[in-house]
Amino acid sequence: MYVRGARRGSGRGAVSGRRRRAPEGRTPVRRNRLLLGGGLIVAGTLGVTAVLWPSGDSEPAGARASTASSAAAAATRTPSPSPTRTYPLSKAPRTIPAVREHAAARGPGWSPAKGGRVVVGDAALADEGKLTAGELGLAYAGRTGARAGDVELALDKGTGGPESYTLTVRGGRVRIAAPAEAGVFYGTRTLKQAVHGGGTAPEGVVRDRPAKPRRGLMLDIARKHFTAGWIEDRIRELGDLKYNELGLHFSDDQGFRIESTSHPEIVSQQHLTKAEVRKIVDLAAGRHIAVVPEIDSPGHLGAVIAAHPDLQLRNASGVAARGAVDISKPAAATIVDDLLNEYAGLFPGAYWHLGGDEYQALMVSNPSASYPQLAAAARSKYGANATVADLTTGWLNGRADNMRAHDRTMRAWNDGFYRSASTVQPAKDIQVAYWTGKEIGARQPVEYLSAGRKLINYNDEYLYYVLGEPQTFVYPTGQRIYQQWTPRVVRGTTAVPAQYDAQILGGVFAVWCDLAASQTQDQVAAGIRMPLRAMTQKLWDPRTPTLSWTDFRALARQLG
Repeated sequence: MYVRGARRGSGRGAVSGRRRRAPEGRTPVRRNRLLLGGGLIVAGTLGVTAVLWPSGDSEPAGARASTASSAAAAATRTPSPSPTRTYPLSKAPRTIPAVREHAAARGPGWSPAKGGRVVVGDAALADEGKLTAGELGLAYAGRTGARAGDVELALDKGTGGPESYTLTVRGGRVRIAAPAEAGVFYGTRTLKQAVHGGGTAPEGVVRDRPAKPRRGLMLDIARKHFTAGWIEDRIRELGDLKYNELGLHFSDDQGFRIESTSHPEIVSQQHLTKAEVRKIVDLAAGRHIAVVPEIDSPGHLGAVIAAHPDLQLRNASGVAARGAVDISKPAAATIVDDLLNEYAGLFPGAYWHLGGDEYQALMVSNPSASYPQLAAAARSKYGANATVADLTTGWLNGRADNMRAHDRTMRAWNDGFYRSASTVQPAKDIQVAYWTGKEIGARQPVEYLSAGRKLINYNDEYLYYVLGEPQTFVYPTGQRIYQQWTPRVVRGTTAVPAQYDAQILGGVFAVWCDLAASQTQDQVAAGIRMPLRAMTQKLWDPRTPTLSWTDFRALARQLG
């Protein structure tokens, strides 16, 4: 993407019952065992013996008779203090993002141990179960009852959104339950982080959910070729951080980076094969990440134009407009729709990015005079008062109609919504991908929000990682995001009014490759590591983080 006139991006416990103190005058025995067969459970450490009856509100009659004399004797003596509890009250697990709620409890917690298993209550959770078992070094036992040492995954149609979950550590086992598979998966991510490096998942109950439904990373793979293996590594990283979206901007002036059967002539030499893309999509789906493709148009189509020069937009003097197709020519819409239809089959997710920004014909002082063929086409199609902006908005709506037929939810860049369009307005279901307010005449985010549009935050002040730092761009830092940015900070550094919070669906951190050779793949991965961790914290929990930046960074280092 480019700035106007400047490049933008060129469980449950085994028992319940009352605890009873050992009779006075006896030496407590150090024990740590469960006598389940006879109904008596004896557990003790550090010179304290606790007797627990397995169920009900009272001990068996025989036990009452055997202890009556001891109780009478004890009543004549000076009372002694109650025994000290074996375990301190637990603390919330230390994770990124932090969990929203934790009900503390006393107990040993849970950590993976030999003989432990992952079991599921529903066959639909097999993928989550197998993944978690492999990560934690446990056996996967499928649909069977949980026992001590196990992790149980379950679907619970109770209250809460599809990404919410409850994680319970009690009685030497873990139970993760959620209304949908995504929530169960996020619960396993919390567990994975809690036991990382030999840690222990604390006793108690975690109740967790995200603040925002869209949490993503976008990669410009058009200007710079990223290998399939590198992208897969990012998907694993995103999954562990509870992101749910990966954007792929794979078509631009510098390259077209995915194999095509409808138009093989436009594909760059370095590209991803469809087999590689299917593997990426499948890996992402297994981690509840939607892959959001973008074929930007009617600008940023230089790779297409290179193979079809007759489609390039030219002004009244015959000068070519870089990357722009002439939308007065039906063939331009035909080739773009061919591509959209082809890749709709490759990317089966619910979301699609239409682009729509920086069309060169609308970046001049008098579009109608500079591009008379566009002005004529606008009047012919939309009436005498129609303008080039109306024709361009009609183009956006046409592509949206195409993808709506594929049951997609569309978004477009904010500068693809033209104020000067008076006859034709963008379809109401197109969401705003708001990235900048730097271009001349840019509308404030509130203009879109007050009109009822939903918006996704791509704020280039905090969330744009532009290789080579061209123009005014600087590499964003995790610290700045952690300390200053929130999803309501859509443009610049100022938050929009709280009344619009629900319309802001979330945020996307974008990697743009203007100066592609400026960093290697590994340097990009290292550069975006802390920004991604800071951003997921702010998208998951709307409250001010409890950890200082120094402590947050240390936790990130500890978790790897």
